[in-house]
Amino acid sequence: MELHGNQAKEKEIVVDTTVQEKNITFPTDVKLLRKVIEKCLDMARECGIKLRRSFKRELPGLLMKRIKNNKVVKRIRTMAGVLIREIERKLPKEGLARYADQLNLFARVHNQKRNSKNKIYSLHEPDVSCIAKGKDHKKYEFGSKVSFAMTKTNNILVGVMNFKDNPYDGHTLPPVLDQVEDITGSRPQSVFCDRGYKGKKMIKGTSIFLPGAPRKDYSPYQKRKMRQNFRRRVAIEPVIGHVKNDFRMDRNYLKGIIGDAINAFMSAAAFNFRKLLRNWGHFFIFLYFWHLKLSIFNIGNRIRQPLQAKI
Repeated sequence: MELHGNQAKEKEIVVDTTVQEKNITFPTDVKLLRKVIEKCLDMARECGIKLRRSFKRELPGLLMKRIKNNKVVKRIRTMAGVLIREIERKLPKEGLARYADQLNLFARVHNQKRNSKNKIYSLHEPDVSCIAKGKDHKKYEFGSKVSFAMTKTNNILVGVMNFKDNPYDGHTLPPVLDQVEDITGSRPQSVFCDRGYKGKKMIKGTSIFLPGAPRKDYSPYQKRKMRQNFRRRVAIEPVIGHVKNDFRMDRNYLKGIIGDAINAFMSAAAFNFRKLLRNWGHFFIFLYFWHLKLSIFNIGNRIRQPLQAKI
């Protein structure tokens, strides 16, 4: 934030959340159970376990069926459960301690149902959450929730925080404000959010403003000022779009919760750095044309002096 100086220390900021999608395919029961079966077979091969049945011939036939009805899913789930239990019985103590986490993960995938909570959507990224943001073209996004804090006037990102699971937007605001205070050195006086942050009106001295009908005791000036502020709040939407599309936050390839936090923070830093470079570019372009104008003016004076002397 020191690169932007006082521009990053505004008293009014805008906060909004988005979803940082993980690099996983759309999860289905058949996909997850198939991966569980394949990993169980790999585990048995590494440990030298001889299985009663491997289901190598039956599984491809079930997967080739164009319509995955309940009978097919139930049979594949049964196959996965048979392999998990058999490996747990036949693994030695050393192997059981080594593969305990994986076997627990496989058991969770095998036991989870449609209405289960804290479901597993990916074996290599078990912390992925299913988040619904109300979009028509994409009803569900699989990743983590990220909160952005931006200055209201200069569009500088002064805070970005990744959250595990899918917390309510209003509950993400206090840690984001604390992060903004740690980064900029001053706590903002006002925060403008959307209606998803409905709840508290004040957090540790910071006023929270949500769009809605103005109060009856507001003067025309206050009503016009609030309308301008909430129109300015919408500016964070294209900023989030640029961070996603231009700085690789649209799909996160880093592993784990730490990878989510690092990817979001580095994307926001890259956005601010490009904004600084663009400002410096405009400054140097101004200097170039100013110098060019002086050069043309000096050349004109040199040509004009001999002509005046002859006259």
